[in-house]
Amino acid sequence: MEIKTETVEIENSAANVFTRLADFNNFKELMPPQVTNWQSTADDCSFTINNMATIGMKIKEKMPHSKIAIESNGKVPFNFTLDVNITSIADNKCNGQLHFNADINPMLKMMVEKPLTNFFNLLAQKMKQIK
Repeated sequence: MEIKTETVEIENSAANVFTRLADFNNFKELMPPQVTNWQSTADDCSFTINNMATIGMKIKEKMPHSKIAIESNGKVPFNFTLDVNITSIADNKCNGQLHFNADINPMLKMMVEKPLTNFFNLLAQKMKQIK
């Protein structure tokens, strides 16, 4: 299953957005109210999405100012990757997009595709608020 969010324009430099998002301790501010039990270090985090599952993630790779590659970590319902793509368009303006990939069986995909799409689109929208 693949989910690509819409590309959002962020009124901040690619360097600043990258620096904020390259530390999971800053990710909490992007999370919607449905996310509880947030725990994080700079390179990994875990949280619960109400009525769904507990998710663990860790940063796999950081490509300064352009991409943060994240992968599932620990006990998760399925393995996944999540790329945070950042593209500079001016000194104080950049675009952001999330790209999620998971190997999910067709039955589970039917249940989780819409909520996950909504979740990632909400995170992308919240990226606009990064100061």
